[in-house]
Amino acid sequence: MTEESEEEKSWLAEADEGEEGQLTLDVYQTPSDIVIKSTVAGVKPEDIDISFTNDMITIRGRRKKEDEITTEDYYYQELYWGAFSRSVILPVEVDVDKAKADIKNGILTIKLPKSEKIKTKKIRVNVV
Repeated sequence: MTEESEEEKSWLAEADEGEEGQLTLDVYQTPSDIVIKSTVAGVKPEDIDISFTNDMITIRGRRKKEDEITTEDYYYQELYWGAFSRSVILPVEVDVDKAKADIKNGILTIKLPKSEKIKTKKIRVNVV
């Protein structure tokens, strides 16, 4: 959630090569936060990039195979390996500076505190 280092730019450039998988998400709200959850089992925290642009969050990463197995040796191949990403337009304004991301038991949880700014203001109509 900070500026990209050269190393981050490098793996992101690699992720752009070829096909990218789409990350599956749950997005919900609590009274104080927007919460995003996703399964990222097998992905190291340093292989995940979370960035914000205006009212959108983008999660990118890469799941790397540890073993080299030839296609003909597979009976089933259903797991996704390689680069993945997902962008979501946020339903309300959030305080990006207080955002937190954690991984526990293969689940990425991003908590985005809702902004305390008042978005709606009523005005009175005067008779002239």
